[in-house]
Amino acid sequence: MTRTVSGAASTADRLRAMIAAGDFSPGAQLSEERLSEQLGVSRNTLREAFRLLARDRLVEHVFNRGVFVRRLTAEDVTDLYAARQVLEGAAVRAIAPDSAAMRDVAAAVDDARVAAAAGDWQAVGTADIRFHAALVRALPSERLWGLMDGLLAEMRLAFLTTDDPAAFHAGFVDRNQAIVAALRAGDPEAASTLLTDYLDDAARTLRSAAAAAD
Repeated sequence: MTRTVSGAASTADRLRAMIAAGDFSPGAQLSEERLSEQLGVSRNTLREAFRLLARDRLVEHVFNRGVFVRRLTAEDVTDLYAARQVLEGAAVRAIAPDSAAMRDVAAAVDDARVAAAAGDWQAVGTADIRFHAALVRALPSERLWGLMDGLLAEMRLAFLTTDDPAAFHAGFVDRNQAIVAALRAGDPEAASTLLTDYLDDAARTLRSAAAAAD
């Protein structure tokens, strides 16, 4: 039983990474036969992996049709960003300038800058995800960390709806840096204002992309 669960979790992680990389676009059907062969796992393991991804709201089972990568609606995007505002807003008021979380947040921004200079926009997007995940690590609750990780996993689907992911991520690298500068200066109010504006602008862009894809 332990091997089955471990195999399913590992398979789910591989599929999650493939979805995040854009190997499967939102709305794409996931072929059980093809993926079982491609990933070298049994169909039972793959079905359990699908169940784990459905729990994370990354795929959905459509009766008599199969499993599909979820396509986020504008309402989904609004809901995701409402949740992020609560978690990240609390985090910028809790993070200490000399904390481990602060070091991880700053490192994510540095990595995003390096990736942007190299034109590696997938890596920029990954660093942006790390930035926000690390920010919430300032909160003293592993349950909140897990909640944020789930939200960010789902956000990958929203990013895939944009016509130009490179431009979307590039526009927020400097804004992440400004948030870091405010936090290092011990000014959580300024950081909170910057973060709120950032999330509002991102939500507006992704809502429009999701509505256009419907």
